[in-house]
Amino acid sequence: MSEKNMGSRMIRPFIAGCVVLMAALFAMLLHFEAKDRNRPIVTVGAVLPGISTTPGSWCEAHRFGLQKAAEAMGVRLVIRDNAMENSGKCAAAIKELADEGAELIFLCSYGYAEEAAETLARYPKISFVTHSAEASAPNLSTCALRIYQGRYLAGALAGIRTKSNIIGYVVGTPNAQANRQLNAFVLGAQRVNPKARVIVAWTGGWAIRPKEMEAVRGLVEKGADILAYHQDDATVPQMADAMNVDFIGFNASFAGTSSHCVASLVCSWDAYYAENMKRYLKGELKMRPYYWTGIETGAVRLTDVTTELGFDGGYALANIRDDLVNRHYNIFSGPLYDKDGVLRCLRGETIHDETLLKRMDWQAKGVEFLGS
Repeated sequence: MSEKNMGSRMIRPFIAGCVVLMAALFAMLLHFEAKDRNRPIVTVGAVLPGISTTPGSWCEAHRFGLQKAAEAMGVRLVIRDNAMENSGKCAAAIKELADEGAELIFLCSYGYAEEAAETLARYPKISFVTHSAEASAPNLSTCALRIYQGRYLAGALAGIRTKSNIIGYVVGTPNAQANRQLNAFVLGAQRVNPKARVIVAWTGGWAIRPKEMEAVRGLVEKGADILAYHQDDATVPQMADAMNVDFIGFNASFAGTSSHCVASLVCSWDAYYAENMKRYLKGELKMRPYYWTGIETGAVRLTDVTTELGFDGGYALANIRDDLVNRHYNIFSGPLYDKDGVLRCLRGETIHDETLLKRMDWQAKGVEFLGS
């Protein structure tokens, strides 16, 4: 037999084997794809404190983020909104979501985890995610955005922008998250303008329109010529417009609807929720006690900044943002004093993330309260 014929006879079985192998691999791929298609879709739930269709609100921003993340991750989303904190509605909403088959539930208001602690314990197989650290449970994870980084930038802008050196700040209640954001705002204002005063009006809740309106009036009467706020709704921007006062928006961009908006602090909640859904699906949700993301990833942004800051003001603000993004500048570095003059952080030290989450129960030096 010629070498040519021998080679041909040897090659044929080899080719046949390859064909069989490829066919087997192809069959396996089809099997896995079919299995994946038949995999039950994970149901993700979310509880929101207000009406999720209210324009410019905390709840609208979260609804958009949840919907976008759920679509990207291929999960089924069920939302229960209008569950005001401490009303008992959060526990009821969790039960409804559990009955709908939710395996992962996001608690989208700061006080929910503590308020509904007993309810969480009744559903040990459901994973819960919150952005506070006031409560802990085996099935509860804390995942937070560093919104305070955006507040620091907003405070710097307010310090540059103000002519009266009086800045108004409207906020719900003094929990760790609210204090964290307020203190960062004050420190940002003081960095660029040591003469700036920040007067704070507490409203006692996150969406109490009459209280917010009253707060804006009181701050403007005190001489505030720029306002910031930490509320769930858009009452402060609406009142600022009515009183011809500049403001820094929150939750959504107001630049297209108001001539008094000098910037807006917004969060990319879709990235936040997608990351947490991904970690849940991979079984990694409880691998860390808490998870942070911030301005360096684009999750927190100060947008639509006015062009009326002047060259020096614009350069100063850009430099501060660069410090936060590229130099990982720590806002809460010592020495830091509270409003009563107590040293809270020594020179050369920084406040640890866990303390920021759980134990920031003080307001920074320079904070004044409306009516005090």
